[in-house]
Amino acid sequence: MRFDLHIHSCLSPCASLDMAPSAIAQRAVDMGLDAVAVTDHNSAKNAPAFNECCGRLGLKVLFGMEICTSEEFHVLSLFDTVEQALNMTDWVYDALIKRVNQPEVFGDQPVVNADDEIEELEWRMLGTPTKRDVYQVGRRVKELDGLFIACHVDRSTSSIFSQLGAPAGDEGFDAMELSRTADETVWRGKLSGAACVRSSDAHNIEDLGVVWTETDSEDFSVEGLRKVFRTGNLRLSPPLRFF
Repeated sequence: MRFDLHIHSCLSPCASLDMAPSAIAQRAVDMGLDAVAVTDHNSAKNAPAFNECCGRLGLKVLFGMEICTSEEFHVLSLFDTVEQALNMTDWVYDALIKRVNQPEVFGDQPVVNADDEIEELEWRMLGTPTKRDVYQVGRRVKELDGLFIACHVDRSTSSIFSQLGAPAGDEGFDAMELSRTADETVWRGKLSGAACVRSSDAHNIEDLGVVWTETDSEDFSVEGLRKVFRTGNLRLSPPLRFF
């Protein structure tokens, strides 16, 4: 099974408006992915549409978001159901500053249906940090029976390494995510045996499917991935090289 756990839809202020759930699902199938997760910034409001679009194409799916902690680094929360993801969204929204988005500066944040029709424009500024620290976010994710993953740990901004130096080991992460260009051999030595995945963090349709993670398991569920993370039955695609 080949999967990507970090994809942004048009709801994310920094993502292309071409990243409608239907386009994401079709691109994933075309690129040979078996399973995906939609993880917009601080919101899962496009999860219902994404669920329907993936169902039409027989694509396996998880639901979640990329949360910015109060320490200003990014983590993924992933769930089996739309309801769990929306529950997490309510909790995250309660911790966002009550500031209205400026689309002319940060971009539009459309909530859409499975037919690419705009249902509403999210008014909250989704790109800001929450008031919750990594321990609070991790506990809430686990209370909702989700997966908790540290995002793009190799990056010089918005990662646990850039903000805190390194994980303390007690944050409760299920896995560590490497970005598209990270050298796996270098970073595995820094992660003390933690499970590693590689994700696209796609904000544009052409970036989706260029990297991935593989496993022999066909169980694309929270519990299924937990087992895979524990056993280390994971293979990462080669990193992208830019010359």
